[in-house]
Amino acid sequence: MKLLTKEITNKLPLLGSQDGKNPKDVPVVIKFFDPMGSWTWYVTEGEEQPDGDWMFFGLVRGFESELGYFYLSELQSVKAYRVLGIERDRHFGEHSLAEVQDKHL
Repeated sequence: MKLLTKEITNKLPLLGSQDGKNPKDVPVVIKFFDPMGSWTWYVTEGEEQPDGDWMFFGLVRGFESELGYFYLSELQSVKAYRVLGIERDRHFGEHSLAEVQDKHL
């Protein structure tokens, strides 16, 4: 599965564009998850970097939950048992940052 499509990049807010907004008003555009573990990445912003990689900002749920930056290349490099990689939740509906902070969607 392709983690990032042109359709998604077209609706992804630029990095820093959501600063200062109420989490209820910040949409989560993409949900990535580890099918073999408990890690989940909720993307609220993203921007293509000069080297062609994508930098994202959003909520990361792993050992703890925190807001932070991460790269598409980092997600693509994860392979469980050399086969399964990070996936994009194609059925993830419209949710705000506040919703995903309160619940594990």
